[in-house]
Amino acid sequence: MTDHSEARFTLDDVGAAAEIFGNQDENLALIEKALEVRVVTRGEELLIQGPSKKVNQAQEAIKQLQDYYHAGNRLTLHEINYAIKSIEAGMDNALTLLARDVTMVTPRGKQVKPKTVGQQKYVEIIQNNDIVFGIGPAGTGKTYLAVVMAIKALKNKEVNRMVLTRPAVEAGEKLGFLPGDLQEKVDPYLRPLYDSLFDVLGIESTQKYLERHIIEIAPLAYMRGRTLDDAYIILDEAQNTTPEQMKMFLTRIGFGSKAIITGDITQIDLPRGQVSGLVHARSILKDVRSVFIHELTGKDIVRHPVVQDIIKAYEASKDMYGTKRE
Repeated sequence: MTDHSEARFTLDDVGAAAEIFGNQDENLALIEKALEVRVVTRGEELLIQGPSKKVNQAQEAIKQLQDYYHAGNRLTLHEINYAIKSIEAGMDNALTLLARDVTMVTPRGKQVKPKTVGQQKYVEIIQNNDIVFGIGPAGTGKTYLAVVMAIKALKNKEVNRMVLTRPAVEAGEKLGFLPGDLQEKVDPYLRPLYDSLFDVLGIESTQKYLERHIIEIAPLAYMRGRTLDDAYIILDEAQNTTPEQMKMFLTRIGFGSKAIITGDITQIDLPRGQVSGLVHARSILKDVRSVFIHELTGKDIVRHPVVQDIIKAYEASKDMYGTKRE
């Protein structure tokens, strides 16, 4: 006997219906394809048909999406995908739990909030610990959320300044002798940090903070010999540090300071055979008190949905670009 059932779901209002349906019903089409159900729309009422388990999952996904919308959020493909995947993984109310968890609001009125349970946990860990390692693949928000938390601490006067740093390591390309002075030579390596600040603070506010030296962006080599008190320090692309550089960075941390170290151990650009300082630190510091290591996964990727599939393909391939460097 074929397992087939149907259920009706009535949406609360026209606004919720428009968001959940999507442009030309693209969101409903995604739900249908992912959960193998058929969704028939009749005004604000949905008729969901398919296998019993899938129909129940579709109902739950639509309920969570409606709750998320009513909390004042827009629905994008990310939210649709995340609701579906979390329900399939048995994570109850994953999207609903994120609905009202606003981390900060930018000057342009944009709400910044964790978009996955993993990101939500990451933010909580940063709030409650002074040294945090955020490790995960591209697109998981590990650096962006660290910058947001640093700006929030700066505005709340929890710290006096903010320092962002990266190792200047070429990502598989030989850039040669770049023109300009020293700052102009290293700026291309630091551009992603500027981009995050511009998005959260705006260009004008960022420039003011930089001019007053309240925010500093510098290559990792500039950290040597310094002690940073009352500062929020972010080390980005930490997979491209050596163990010696990582030790140097961690021993710069002074009183009243907080350090966030972010990186992706599957994208190491060091010369082959060179041990990554992030991989090394993850191994030797895992049992050190006051050091917290949080690992984000492919489920936390908030870029285009295809990025999750690309990450999975590389993880499955076990090729020369993967974790063999560890």
